[in-house]
Amino acid sequence: MCHIMKGGRLLLQRKSKGLFGGDKWNGVGGKLEVDETPEECVRREVYEETGLRVSSLRFHGTLYFYFGDRHEADWVVFVFSTETFEGDPRPSEEGVLKWFPVEEIPYEEMWQDDRHWLPLMLRGERFRGEFHFDEEDGELLDFNLKAGL
Repeated sequence: MCHIMKGGRLLLQRKSKGLFGGDKWNGVGGKLEVDETPEECVRREVYEETGLRVSSLRFHGTLYFYFGDRHEADWVVFVFSTETFEGDPRPSEEGVLKWFPVEEIPYEEMWQDDRHWLPLMLRGERFRGEFHFDEEDGELLDFNLKAGL
């Protein structure tokens, strides 16, 4: 996942309905391909989903997501940010894009975990988190977040 920032604003994507996380605002990202590093993946996914070519990526941390009563993570997310990119954002099949002033991030329309770790990322901190969600409703049940790593 990559959070793209410019002039005190954050670019978010509202995932298309029918996709995992549909109708929620989120950073841009996707799944690793075989033999691809997380940084290579985020560069490719950002370009595919926004048309932007990102550089000077900053790694912030890793998030582990569990849905239901699982002992292994359903999703492992590597979180990057950047203020360096080329091009103009364009929507894709993945969803529409919108710049939000940092003080107006729509946390109520995002995954519930974002309100815990996104402020750390915005301050430039490193972190590691585990988030446990209810499998049926996607409600955040519990989490463990360590900052300053």
